Amino acid sequence: MTSSSFETVDCVVIGAGVVGLAVARALALAGREVIVVEAAEGIGTETSSRNSEVIHAGIYYPKGSLMAETCVAGRRLLYAYCKEHGVPHQNCGKLIVATNDIEGAKLAEIKGRAEANGVEGMRLLSAAEAIAMEPNLQCTAALLSPSTGIIDSHSYMLALQGDAEACGTMYAFHSPVQAARVANAGIDLEVGGAEPMKLRCRLVVNSAGLHAPTLAKKIVGLPSDRVPQAYYAKGNYFTLTGRSPFSRLIYPVPVPGGLGVHITVDMGGQAKFGPDVEWIDGIDYTVDPHRADKFYAAVRRYWPGLKDGALQPGYAGIRPKTVPQGAPAQDFVVQGPADHGVPGLINLFGIESPGLTASLALAEQVRDIALL
Repeated sequence: MTSSSFETVDCVVIGAGVVGLAVARALALAGREVIVVEAAEGIGTETSSRNSEVIHAGIYYPKGSLMAETCVAGRRLLYAYCKEHGVPHQNCGKLIVATNDIEGAKLAEIKGRAEANGVEGMRLLSAAEAIAMEPNLQCTAALLSPSTGIIDSHSYMLALQGDAEACGTMYAFHSPVQAARVANAGIDLEVGGAEPMKLRCRLVVNSAGLHAPTLAKKIVGLPSDRVPQAYYAKGNYFTLTGRSPFSRLIYPVPVPGGLGVHITVDMGGQAKFGPDVEWIDGIDYTVDPHRADKFYAAVRRYWPGLKDGALQPGYAGIRPKTVPQGAPAQDFVVQGPADHGVPGLINLFGIESPGLTASLALAEQVRDIALL
């Protein structure tokens, strides 16, 4: 295939999830010409719309990790963005609750980690103080995170899309990347769909979420040892009939692989329970109703008032892991030319929770690498 058959373009962002949309916006605001290509029919159809819609404070992540740094910075940016753009959100706070002395002893450790990451206002509470805040709660102690909140994630993504469009960004949906190759003048992409494109890109940002490792493996000329293996950790959610019994988010002390079965509230006041952790081999969003059995037991430890039959299967999301079950926790990976040696290519791997919260900060990192 001759180079003349390719149309030369400036920047292509692959993936129109929340991070891809934030990256496109950041590049467009920096004066770059941007095209977003997305295999699905619209924005945010996978991980970005299948999560708890929580604005995370930055509590649990190791100090100095990219997760910690971008979550704390991203949370501050996100609250300001929501206010400026009228994105529905609520700074409701959350309680991390202990139900025995062993869990209670872990709260001080969690508080210390949060403060090391720069999280503001964390406060240890007695059982009486926590129950005064949330009368339906049962616990032995709790940790208050006042900077945690909730967001209408779709409204947020629409705002990001609109910002980038106002700067000239174009979007191509139903446009899967079928082949890619490192070229002398950038990255050559062959994009399928109803209107196939052959693009020679000065910059490609691989923000394909669950599919980012698979996409990276298609890039001829990218060293294969720089591409992680993809693993999938499914999280199932159940919804509660009726309004939430809590005004704040309620989290148990974390468990390996996730943050435990917690109660979150959406902007409409609907309570959601989850996610659990279910390691799977392929992408599957079905929710097994029988998994609710374990939810009842987990939730009743801190909300004994949960009635039989109150939980309904809701939805499922998948965490894009780059480490297998039982391995040490992963960090976000923002991989630029200094890491893999390919000019004009930035890969984003393992952008699971708190990716929504961190999205604006991650976008700034990508923009800064792109402008080097």
